[in-house]
Amino acid sequence: MQVQGTIALVTGANGGIGQYYIQGLQAAGATRIYAGARHPESLKNIAATDPDRIIPIPLDITDEALVKAAVEAYSDVNLLINNAGVGFNQRLVAEINFDKVRSEIEVNYLGMLRMCLAFAPVLKANGGGAIVNMLTILAKVNFPLNASYCASKAAALLATQGIRAELASQKTLVVGVMPGTVDTGMSKDFPPPKVAPEEVVRAALQAVIDGVEDVYPGEQAQEMQAQLLQDPKAVEKWMSGILAS
Repeated sequence: MQVQGTIALVTGANGGIGQYYIQGLQAAGATRIYAGARHPESLKNIAATDPDRIIPIPLDITDEALVKAAVEAYSDVNLLINNAGVGFNQRLVAEINFDKVRSEIEVNYLGMLRMCLAFAPVLKANGGGAIVNMLTILAKVNFPLNASYCASKAAALLATQGIRAELASQKTLVVGVMPGTVDTGMSKDFPPPKVAPEEVVRAALQAVIDGVEDVYPGEQAQEMQAQLLQDPKAVEKWMSGILAS
């Protein structure tokens, strides 16, 4: 599927990697970009750079009514980018806060799922299209210092696989994007190496073009994926060792 000429919707467009997705879609020649945010006025500066193509929209993926309204209002979408996410850097046994756990699950898993289900009929009507789900390599192995976030992303990864299987018959490509540590505010307290958000976006959009279902942007993610294929238990133990160090 070509990104040029697409009509895209990006969730969480005002933070983290979201604005880089908007810029990447601009550069790739998307016809229209719906930039979703709880407070769309936060996108006024980036929208002003290309007001004919970038359209800020009110969207909270945890709000069923707002998601339904988005489906009805933006029925021309053929590329959905589920970028919205939250993380609270909390361990499970030592410092569990169930309100934060619920928030991670509600956004990272249920919110992503809600958007996929809501827009699946739209994509089908528009020829199949594509869904890009922003995940993380930590969906495949738990990092105990950020354990509840990893668990929510693991749920999102398995949901991505299930959605991919069900939407194959309508020719909808479902891409799982699994970088390592991305150089955004969310990871400011994490040590390098970090992958540039621009590189994550380039890899994700190229996957759409090439029809690749799983992509691992950056050297860190690629090395971890190779290690997980070779010896997943060793990677788990290595991650656990970081907690003890």
